[in-house]
Amino acid sequence: MYTSFYGLNEKPFSITPDPRYLFLSERHGEALAHLVYGVTESGGFIQLTGEVGTGKTTLVRSLLLNRMPDNADVAVVLNPQLSVIEFLATICEELHIEVLHNKGSVKALTDALNRHLLKAHAAGRRTILVVDEAQNLAPAVLEQVRLLTNLETAKQKLLQIILIGQPELRELLARNDLRQLAQRITGRYHLEPLTIEETSSYIEHRLKVAGAVGEVFDAGAKKEAFRLSQGVPRLINVICDRALLGGYAKESRRINARLIRQAAAEVKGQLERSPWVGRTAIAAGVVGAALLAASAWSIIQQEKFAQPEIVAAEPEIIEAQPTPQPVVKEAPVEEPAPEPEPVPTLDEQLQLAAELTNTEYALAALFETWGLEYRTGGRSGCSQAADAGLTCLYQRGSWAGLRQMDRPAILKLVDNSGNSHEVVLTAIIDDSAELSIGGVRVVHPAADITQAWFGNFMLLWRPPTGAATSLGRGSEGADVTWLRNSLAAIDGRYASEDPESSLFDAELEQIVQNFQRDHRLDVDGLAGQQTQIIINSLLAVEGTPRLSSPRLAQE
Repeated sequence: MYTSFYGLNEKPFSITPDPRYLFLSERHGEALAHLVYGVTESGGFIQLTGEVGTGKTTLVRSLLLNRMPDNADVAVVLNPQLSVIEFLATICEELHIEVLHNKGSVKALTDALNRHLLKAHAAGRRTILVVDEAQNLAPAVLEQVRLLTNLETAKQKLLQIILIGQPELRELLARNDLRQLAQRITGRYHLEPLTIEETSSYIEHRLKVAGAVGEVFDAGAKKEAFRLSQGVPRLINVICDRALLGGYAKESRRINARLIRQAAAEVKGQLERSPWVGRTAIAAGVVGAALLAASAWSIIQQEKFAQPEIVAAEPEIIEAQPTPQPVVKEAPVEEPAPEPEPVPTLDEQLQLAAELTNTEYALAALFETWGLEYRTGGRSGCSQAADAGLTCLYQRGSWAGLRQMDRPAILKLVDNSGNSHEVVLTAIIDDSAELSIGGVRVVHPAADITQAWFGNFMLLWRPPTGAATSLGRGSEGADVTWLRNSLAAIDGRYASEDPESSLFDAELEQIVQNFQRDHRLDVDGLAGQQTQIIINSLLAVEGTPRLSSPRLAQE
């Protein structure tokens, strides 16, 4: 979604172990050298360990794709939580060894494997076994792994084994009953997280591989990414990917430290609380308390703390003198107006109303904007909306996209503590926006809202013929006729030669593309839900709540 916005060819921070994105820090280079040594020398074990997310699997993928000798046959075991028989059977399957009899026998499987290794050795080929997540191997399987290294000729071992695992693997191999296996390990390396300098280079490396031309993350963002991830590549990827999405939602071309912090907070919030988690009922007493509290917020926002000027004057003093004396008055003394009470911030309001910012309250507020009543404890919100001819649209987008669709929407906001809140955007007026928090409307600067929002939203809309259908080349029916007539009503430039045609042809596809280009949509020629919603907004269909013509909280 954000790739074209930042000029990227693909998402640069995917957590899949793609060897194209391998970043060889000093530690990763040394680790790869140990692996290369393990596959080029004969016999024994190579052990590579590292914390979760430090890049072990990516290194192994790079080894298998780019550094493996041409004469090597490789068996890779990715799920080591196996019995001894299952483990041996997996190796045989990986090496395409056919076991004709007694497939459930350890001896039959071992004999078949031994015959294959001798044939491969005679043909000048090397056989390598790679076991990932090796810390999950059962002690009995580890002992079987040790026995496999007994398959040898008079001069060399026939099987090279590489064990990849988390730090627990080192503790496992330190056990007294596994000392024979530990003594056969000829190379050990523990992969550490990246340093702060390597983290900065890592981020730039992945962006360049994805096609970035200019600088996307500023220096502060890279430092913050290191601080929050402690240099663990997988965490860097997750945080940076979310920061790019947040930057896209805010239409920010540069990622700064604030966006990185918010991204990390949202990641933390997702781990602690899943989005769109419903509650079974709305507690009337709690709602009343929230209404009272939120009403106080609104009053504070609206009040002008102007006080009348206070003037203190003494009565006239006239002394008994033979001749009249002038009247003496003290100058008025102004007292300072009282300091206004501080207005609660959006973050404070969200945390204060945390019990009221779940899906049920948000759906109730969204339904209210359409003049509908949401019923809890039964059918889903989207099913209830369908009864009124409405359809739910779940999407990620930008603030400008929300303004363009011009519909009230449920936003997922993340507070400074990393907790998620579902509120309803009910109005956008200039640089301010109105939110319904637990059913109470408050106004905040749009900039404050976008700082806490990472692009997730859900809105309701009314499809023109009752069903939400994407229209494209070859579509036919009343929806297509509606599309033709609606585009022509918006602008004569979008008029079709045959306005009554119900077939989506090449001419209509070009018209749709022109409309999408003019309104900064994805130019795909497909009239999907977003395109149809914007058409409806431009037509100002009656009975549709609008962000641009709301009932503001201060009214």
